[in-house]
Amino acid sequence: MLNPKRTVAELKELRDLTADENGAWRVAWTDTWLEARKWFNNKLADLPVEQHYDAAGNNWITLQGQSEKALLIGGHLDSVPGGGWLDGCLNVLAGLEVLRRIAREYGGKPPVTVRLVDWADEEGARFGRSLLGSSAFAGNHTIEADRGRTDKDGIRLEDALRRCGVEIDRFPEAQQEQKNAAAYLELHIEQGPVLLDKGLPLGVVLGTKGVERHAITFYGQEAHSGSTPMNRRKDALAAAAKLALEIRPIAMKHPDAVCTMGSVKTYPGIVTAVVGRCECTLDQRDLDAGVLAQMYREAREASERFAQEENCTVEWSHIWSIEPIPFHPQLIEFCDEAIREVAGVSHRMPSGPLHDAAEVARAGIPTVMMFVQSLHGISHNKIEDTREEHIEQSVQALDRLADKTMRWILEQ
Repeated sequence: MLNPKRTVAELKELRDLTADENGAWRVAWTDTWLEARKWFNNKLADLPVEQHYDAAGNNWITLQGQSEKALLIGGHLDSVPGGGWLDGCLNVLAGLEVLRRIAREYGGKPPVTVRLVDWADEEGARFGRSLLGSSAFAGNHTIEADRGRTDKDGIRLEDALRRCGVEIDRFPEAQQEQKNAAAYLELHIEQGPVLLDKGLPLGVVLGTKGVERHAITFYGQEAHSGSTPMNRRKDALAAAAKLALEIRPIAMKHPDAVCTMGSVKTYPGIVTAVVGRCECTLDQRDLDAGVLAQMYREAREASERFAQEENCTVEWSHIWSIEPIPFHPQLIEFCDEAIREVAGVSHRMPSGPLHDAAEVARAGIPTVMMFVQSLHGISHNKIEDTREEHIEQSVQALDRLADKTMRWILEQ
């Protein structure tokens, strides 16, 4: 009754509807995204389900079961501008296929309630606020900080939401959807090269890495580039450059850690002047809170050392952070079993990117994610791709995981 080839066909159908030669354009709160959601809702016509949007714009499809306890399966139809054909929407369409199988097998009344959710604005591509709908569901919304966000055209987030029938002040009502939620499953393309390099189709996600994000400013002295001897310079860029290289060995002490200096701005920023001020950002991630704290401490100590070496000073300011979010141990085991049954071998790994699953887990709902291999190890790009046979295997594995999880829910 499960038809993974249909999932591949529907993914291609959605690509034809919402993408061009430059990638997918299902950016949240745009007409193309609304068209994708309408297309998806039309797929529900033959299913014995109830569909509604919650107060944050999340799209809920509910197959009522014999028990009110609910298995949640989630994903997101929105994409980044010029994104790939699988990021987010694979989760939703694979979940739809699993929902179809469960509805048919149990005559429209499974032992537990099954709910498929298309989260609103996972990417944050237009207004810079990722996980918008799932954070409202989890009660981690930041309404006052978000309502005035603007896009590149100066349109306010609050106004864009209202155009789509969503009032930002009603976000807290989305928490009502947590009622009876017993477990949450999410399938996603890996977006990186780990499974590709190992030659494996599928992996179990142990959790999402914690993130420490800081702005670092080195202060030196602006001076003429022609008349200032090298030994007399207070070059803020030189200190920042040393730190940019040092964060690599700091991260490489730990198998899954990453550190990234993603932006560097120099002042006065002209070819004839020594840099007097250098502003940079540092992003550090790991699944272990202790490792994350150690990397932050080592990077800060290194910045102070390099500032002194270059006759500069340095200041740090906190941008944003989130704690490591481990997934549920029993669901991890179920996910591992499901993958082994379908593919013969599994791999356990953390997720560097954040996902809606992280917000669901923060709400105290048992959660797990499954990754499917990404060709090229690339996502958020029109060349994003996954072998069709691996997509089909991911649908099969998600289906087996759903069965195992439903039985577990009944035992609780």
